[in-house]
Amino acid sequence: MPPSTHHHLRPLPQQPVATAPPPSIPVSRLGLSAQDTASLQQHQQLALAQQQQRSPAASSHASSQGRLLLDPASLTLLSRHFDRVMGAIGGRLEQLNYATETATRAQYDRAGNALRVADAEIARFRAILQQIDELEMELEKIGRIREIVRGFRARVEQMERRLG
Repeated sequence: MPPSTHHHLRPLPQQPVATAPPPSIPVSRLGLSAQDTASLQQHQQLALAQQQQRSPAASSHASSQGRLLLDPASLTLLSRHFDRVMGAIGGRLEQLNYATETATRAQYDRAGNALRVADAEIARFRAILQQIDELEMELEKIGRIREIVRGFRARVEQMERRLG
């Protein structure tokens, strides 16, 4: 082996393999409000970070440049993320609807009970008023009888004085 051939070959420096950035679109082209755009970018970052199939830095880099990743994997992750978010929101809505129905039912039951109690109290009050009316009529009748008795007594006393 000739010594000169091996010494003249230097190892080639390792160069990083350049990867093309994932396709993206300027968020200004989506026609969204600034708040919706920020929310969409935030959710894409969350989706990518949760799946850890890409580094969140790629999404952060795209977001910082006002862009949204459009490659199939990013969009699939974003779609799945929104499905989970919508599922969680739907579950929470079901919980709140159930709680509302329960509270409404309880309030309706309490109101129904209150109405029944009020109706019973009104009926009791009416019965008391009726008894008062009957007693007042009885008092008037007794008062008339008393006057009649006084009249008879006065006549009897008058007759006794005449006779006696």
